[in-house]
Amino acid sequence: MKINLASVFVDDQAKALRFYTEVLGFVKKTDIPLGEGVSWLTVVSPEQPDGVELVFEPDSHPAVKPFREALVADGIPWTSFAVDDVHKEHERLVAAGVVFTQPPTEMGPVTTAVFDDTCGNLIQIAAQ
Repeated sequence: MKINLASVFVDDQAKALRFYTEVLGFVKKTDIPLGEGVSWLTVVSPEQPDGVELVFEPDSHPAVKPFREALVADGIPWTSFAVDDVHKEHERLVAAGVVFTQPPTEMGPVTTAVFDDTCGNLIQIAAQ
């Protein structure tokens, strides 16, 4: 068994696609229109084009907004992305205008940082 898909709720799929591709550097993998301005929309790492796909799930279900707001209020990231060097990635993303809620922080053998993805989520980057 292996992970095939991971999801992140977004308030606007087009905005999410721009941020995740133009700022973070992911590449669009799938875009299948489902009607009413919604698509099955995924991105992947350019380093693993056949790897795990990140699905941009519309946040229209009534349970999503209060759940995400509670996570953000408590500073809890929705998911984590691996990077080679958190400090370098932090510098690159800050230069691109990304807002961090937690700067690079060493936690034993792991260094993490947390940023706002502009779509309603906090996302962690981490390196060992």
